[in-house]
Amino acid sequence: DQREVDEALHAADGTDDFSEIGANTAVAISMAAAKAAADVLGAPLFQHLGGAFRGDSFPVPLGNVIGGGEHAADATHIQEFLSVPVGAPSAEEAVFANAAVHAAVADLLDERGVAAGKGDEGAWAPSIDDSEAFEIADEATELVADEVGFDIRVGLDVAGAELYDADEEVYRYGNETRDKAEQIDYMAELVDEYDLVYVEDPLDENDYDGFAALTDRVGDRTLICGDDLFVTNVERLTEGIDAGAANSILIKPNQIGTLSDTVDAVEQAVRNGYEPVISHRSGETEDTTIAHLAVATDAPYIKTGAVGGERTAKLNELIRIEQNA
Repeated sequence: DQREVDEALHAADGTDDFSEIGANTAVAISMAAAKAAADVLGAPLFQHLGGAFRGDSFPVPLGNVIGGGEHAADATHIQEFLSVPVGAPSAEEAVFANAAVHAAVADLLDERGVAAGKGDEGAWAPSIDDSEAFEIADEATELVADEVGFDIRVGLDVAGAELYDADEEVYRYGNETRDKAEQIDYMAELVDEYDLVYVEDPLDENDYDGFAALTDRVGDRTLICGDDLFVTNVERLTEGIDAGAANSILIKPNQIGTLSDTVDAVEQAVRNGYEPVISHRSGETEDTTIAHLAVATDAPYIKTGAVGGERTAKLNELIRIEQNA
């Protein structure tokens, strides 16, 4: 029984956050138990995990194509510019579209004479400002959308907590600062100007009221996703639901420590109209469980990068699941 295994892990650890045995250790054991149970039943892992969640759709991969913030030095202030192939007729076509956008970004940077290495998650990390990154991401997605014949939009992981100066109560973009109201206005303006379909952590991780204000303004046309805001934690999610903060939650199994806790967070989100987005971490392995979890929970999106071995492993698994479903 998965929940019994996970409760035993909590008992062995004895803390609220797996600070004794570590969340990575806990989630590895929890996932191993789920895989063993699926093998015994002769069922794919996504079916074993799915239960009543499973629908007929497959998650759209969010592809990180330009990166900065804490993931790359001397790059954009916004942490991630994402390719979101919302119109893709299949997961496979979505995966290849993101790879094409990633390549198109490289070509556009080269045309501008901008050299770029790669950040933690395989995104290009050029020394450009945010406005130029928006121009390039917008152009790259449009170019590839024209080639493949379906809609590709832009999304963001702002990582607002990393921009926030708590002492001065401002968001720092290099020499430029914005107070809370200005940050909310800026995020809303970006949603409208670039038709953003997804905005993650636009504000500080403890600013439930700010998240609520932004969600009220643009939540009818984009996902406002809480990562640092919720940390895959049911209690923090419940606080956010009560405040009307965000309309989506990033789900990271190794952030909370067990699959049972992960599913509890997904269930709480879905019950309250929040979209779950299943996610990798910056430091990753080639384990593919989150691909199964995204399919099992009928998540609209899976966030696992666009290129790179540990990212591609999950994307390939998503394609295999789709082909065999």
